[in-house]
Amino acid sequence: MAGSHLYPVIGVTGPSRGGDRAWFFTRYAILAAGGHPLRLTPRHSHLNEILDGIVIGGGDDIYPTLYESEELPNTRYDKERDMFELMYIEKSLKEDIPMLAICRGEQLLNTYLGGNLHQNLRELRRHTRNRFTVLPMKTLLVEPNSQMEELLGTTRCRINSLHTQAINQLGSGLKVVGRDLDNIVQAVEDPSKPYLIGVQWHPEYLLYLSRQRNLFRALVKAARQRL
Repeated sequence: MAGSHLYPVIGVTGPSRGGDRAWFFTRYAILAAGGHPLRLTPRHSHLNEILDGIVIGGGDDIYPTLYESEELPNTRYDKERDMFELMYIEKSLKEDIPMLAICRGEQLLNTYLGGNLHQNLRELRRHTRNRFTVLPMKTLLVEPNSQMEELLGTTRCRINSLHTQAINQLGSGLKVVGRDLDNIVQAVEDPSKPYLIGVQWHPEYLLYLSRQRNLFRALVKAARQRL
C-alpha cells in the first residue's frame, strides 16, 4: 500500500532539469483532488515505491528512433527521460496503475504501444494556427459516449496548445476520443483499463476550468480504488 486510506500516491514524471512550472501546477491539481503527488525524474527515481497512480508529464519531443523515424534539426530531445518514462509506462500497463499521460506523455505512451508520430504538424494545419499558448485557444471535438466526454461533460470545448508533434499511427489498444479542427489527435483512452487517458493539451495549466480539473479528480479516484 503506497498511500494512506485518504491520500493515494500519484507519481508525476518530469525532466531532471527544469520542469518546475509543470510540476507546480500538476502537484496542486493532485493535492486539490485528494492525492499525494510524488515528483519522479531520471535522477530522482522511485521505482521501488508502490504508486497508486501515475502522471506522465509534458516536455521535449520524443527521440524519433523510438518510432523508427529520423532526428530533426534544431530539435531538443531527452533520451534519458524517454527511457526513464518508458519504464513507468510499462509499470502502469502491467500493474493496471491508473495513468494520465500529458502531451509528450501521450506521445510516448502511443510509441510504447507500437504507434508513431507526426513530427511536424505545420503541414497538416488547414483550419487552425500553429500557435503556442497556455490559454484555451484551440477547439477540441470529443467523441460521444467516451470516457473523455463523461469527464469533460461536453463534446466540444476549448483547450491550449504547446506541442509540435502528435499521434499519427495509433498504438495498440488505444482509442481516439478527441481531435482538433484539423483532425489531429488530441485525446486517447483505453476503455479496458481502470483509467488510462492521454491528452495532447496541458490540463494542468487550465485548472481554473472545472472540466479540466476532472481529469485529475478521476485519476485520484481511480488510484484510491487500489488502496
